[in-house]
Formats: sequence, C-alpha cells, structure tokens
Amino acid sequence: MAALGGVLALFLALASKRLYVFEDPRIEQVEEMLPHSNCGACGTAGCRNFAEQVVAGSIEPARCTVNPPQQNKSIASLLGIDLGNVEKRIARLACSGGNNVAKSSANYVGHSTCRSAAVISGGGRSCVWGCLGLGDCSHVCDFGAIFMNRQGLPEVDPAKCTACGDCVDICPKQLFSLEPVSRQLWVACKNQADPSASENSCEVSCTACGRCVMDAAPGLIKLERNLAVIDYSKNAMADRRAIERCPTGAIVWLDGQRADKGRAARKIIRIQPLPATAEA
Repeated sequence: MAALGGVLALFLALASKRLYVFEDPRIEQVEEMLPHSNCGACGTAGCRNFAEQVVAGSIEPARCTVNPPQQNKSIASLLGIDLGNVEKRIARLACSGGNNVAKSSANYVGHSTCRSAAVISGGGRSCVWGCLGLGDCSHVCDFGAIFMNRQGLPEVDPAKCTACGDCVDICPKQLFSLEPVSRQLWVACKNQADPSASENSCEVSCTACGRCVMDAAPGLIKLERNLAVIDYSKNAMADRRAIERCPTGAIVWLDGQRADKGRAARKIIRIQPLPATAEA
C-alpha cells in the first residue's frame, strides 16, 4: 500500500507539472483594484473576467464605469497601456407620466412590485405602456442611482448610475434603456395608442402631432406607430429646436438631471395624484 501510495503521489506530481497552466500574476493585481461589484456594466461576466481581458489587451480599463477614474488610471499605469476613452452611459426612462398626469382606470391592490401589477390588467394604469410606479427599478439598483419622486416616477442620478442594466432587465414595460450621455434629445414616452386616446390617458404623452419632426434637422426624427422616434446615428444634428413646439412636453432636452421642455408645453402645476376613473 505504501508503494502504491508513493507511485500515485509521483504520478500526481508529474501530472501537475505537465498540466500546469500559467496565469499572469497581473490578473490578480488588477482584480484587487476593481470594485468587486460584478455588475456587468463593462460587458463582461464579472470583475475577474474583466481583469483577465484587460491584461490580455482585449478591453480598456476605462470600460469599468463603477471604478473611480483615478483607479482606472492606476490600472492603465500598472499594465503600461492606454486608459481608453469610453463615453459614459446612463439609464434613461421613456416615460414622464407620474400619478399627477397619468390616469388610472382602477386602483391596484396586491403584491407591491411592478412585475406583479403588470399581469393584473396592466396595473390599473390607463396607458398600458406607462410606468407603474411601484419601484422595482429603485429596489434592484445596487448603487442608489434610482429614487422614486413624489409622483411615483423613477428618477436617475447620472452621477451614481453605472449603466449596469439591472433596471433595464427588471422593468416589465421595457421603459429603461442605457444611453450615452451625449444623447440629450429624448422622447420621454412610449405610448403608441391613437393620439386622442393617448392624450386622454396621460397629459404628457406624445400625440404624434409631428411638430418635432418639422422643426428638427432633416431625418433626425420620424413618426412610427404614433410616436416620435429619434435617429441617433444623426445625433450630431440634434438641438433644442425639436422640443420647442411640443404641446405636451413629451420630447425633452436632457441637461444633467434636468429635463427641459419646450416653450409650448402645457404647464403642469398639479402635484396630487389623479383619482382612478372607471373606463367604459
């Protein structure tokens, strides 16, 4: 038995040397300099995988949007590579229908999550495309970048948002998307109903009037399914002219945390929730 044990030990020792796979020690160093959030905002499976790809040269340190910029610079310095230039992306919400402007056809009572409400007659909102306001996106955000305002609508803090995509995945209405900060012209609505019906369900919905199409640079905006759609391949041509005549303020110009509406947009001073009204 002793001889057999010795033979097996020798065999394992030889096999370990034969099958040994070298791992660059810098991977461990880079991983220690990462936030260990494993959020996936960089497009990799996690911080370990990100470290492996940075060391291999297939991804740039700046792709980690959770790390402080100085930490990413330290990684680039350690590896002797370029930091990279990755435009910051943040989560954008394609809805501005808070409970003070968006009507409800019923009061939802049940499990307080948007996903639960969505399967019960759409959560009671008259606009079937609109935000349900129960805060799934806020709860799932590990970075505290989303909070619910007094009208029950999510607001994103650009300074805290890491573009991890958790809010995109959790929203049952697919209202969130990750957008480069350079995209300042934004349609804060997804209502594709007939214009008269959409305005009847929400005071700030897009009514497909086409004024933004006429006022914007040629080809920048078009109407699809009763909704203004921006062609971001022409983003360099975007400016504030497109928002000025929008009667509902559905198309806005984003400046940091502020969403500016045009001069023609009706002024909403109501802050209290609209009562639920039964629909015929």
